[in-house]
Amino acid sequence: MDIASGSSYLMPTNGCCFRRIWGPYLAIDGTSLSNGELYTFVTNHDACTRECSLVAAVAGTKSEDVIAVLQRIDEESRYAVKEVTLELSDSMRKIVRTAFPKAGRVIDRFHIQKLACDAVQELRIKHRWDAIQQANEEMEEAKQNNKDYVPYRYSNGDTRRELLIRSRYLLFKSADKWTERQKQRAAILFEEYPDIKKAYGLCHSLRMIFSKNTIKDAARLAMARWYIEDAGMYSLNVIAATFYEHYDEILNFYNHRSSNAKAESFNAKIKLFRANLRGVADKRFFLFRIAKLYAYPH
Repeated sequence: MDIASGSSYLMPTNGCCFRRIWGPYLAIDGTSLSNGELYTFVTNHDACTRECSLVAAVAGTKSEDVIAVLQRIDEESRYAVKEVTLELSDSMRKIVRTAFPKAGRVIDRFHIQKLACDAVQELRIKHRWDAIQQANEEMEEAKQNNKDYVPYRYSNGDTRRELLIRSRYLLFKSADKWTERQKQRAAILFEEYPDIKKAYGLCHSLRMIFSKNTIKDAARLAMARWYIEDAGMYSLNVIAATFYEHYDEILNFYNHRSSNAKAESFNAKIKLFRANLRGVADKRFFLFRIAKLYAYPH
């Protein structure tokens, strides 16, 4: 299973690792090779998705399988790893804890921010379904009274349903990046739906906490305040619970401001190769080419 020199073409399809780790800061993430089959890739931060960036590639995301492959790397190299960034996943945490016992774990900030954005969007979608139901009832009532149905329109020309549909993208953006039309739409949306306004404000304040170049203790205090403000917002309760369970691993971001951005960049390169090949017909050869490009010095 181990690949010592890269000279062999017959790569195993269930995973491979390399006997030397080229840096103390790693990232672990999963991506699909073909037909939705996930592979776990361990990469080196310092290599910046170039040569010597690939540490291991393992079929699947099952922690036992990934650990079995990673433990083929010599113990001295594994114990020398200082930090590993990972997504918000119990299996990934178990992999890092077992394979790299001396390494600090950093949960990727962008996964936390995505949870907050998803919570805001879920709230918007809930109100959208309510608006659709209300419109259907009004249409039925107008039909029974032999009247033409004329929906109420706001000052920007949107109906209630259109307002909620067209507000999707502005809720992903900071207010200073809104266009004039988006500013007008946001003002109407927040006036009609104060809970969306509060959820958006909490999501934005969380983004600002991560963006500030601050020390860990200051970030701890800012997140504690955010946690208190979040109380009572059902849509964001999951994020609050996540903070409670993974507080230290989230705050470890402030040690070196590490994220999984380089791992995502590596995944993007794999997806580009896959697209250029119109899919992956021969997984062994595909992994061999990836290893030749990214596992060894050129």
